[in-house]
Amino acid sequence: MFTGIVTELGTVRALETTTDAARLTIAATTVLDGARPGDSVAVNGCCLTVASLDEGIWTADLMAETLRRTTLGELAPGDGVDLEPALAVGDRLGGHIVQGHVDGVGTVLARTPGERWDVVEISLPADLARYVVAQGSIAVDGVSLTVVDAGAGRFTVSLIPETLARTTLGRRMVGDRVNLETDVLARHVERLLDGRLTGPSAVAGADVEVAR
Repeated sequence: MFTGIVTELGTVRALETTTDAARLTIAATTVLDGARPGDSVAVNGCCLTVASLDEGIWTADLMAETLRRTTLGELAPGDGVDLEPALAVGDRLGGHIVQGHVDGVGTVLARTPGERWDVVEISLPADLARYVVAQGSIAVDGVSLTVVDAGAGRFTVSLIPETLARTTLGRRMVGDRVNLETDVLARHVERLLDGRLTGPSAVAGADVEVAR
């Protein structure tokens, strides 16, 4: 479990690929404080398991599903990555509840610089659109953001100076692909409502009226 508050920018040292998997090597400092093999770290919003670590370098294995659903397979040596260690009990929930389970990939459509912030428009896969609403939460490359506006196939966010300076979003350009994770609470609410509308009692119409 994470909160979408990036701890540090790591640097990709290597991405070794095989036919159906890959091993990612990252240089980092802060996220490795007290870390051990088996711990979880979010990399650009994707929860990975520390396979090995040694003096500021750690590795993680990427399975075929991870490569298919995220942008991690597109990384190259020298790329920066957003890093966040798993939430510890008692830590502040500074962003929103983030699982590190990427739902899909979006593309930066536009970027409008402001006096102190940037407004960024990102494409939104059709199957995720129902979970994204204005003033709701979304994780973009692991960064917890508030949705400014949402429309057909796209949404916008505003990036404050802190976000621009401390995350990869400060460097993203039009055409860049980013990992997206929608609000897990919205997905659970949808599933619960689906059960009410399709369950045995819904046949009589009682639950349908309540859900409306």
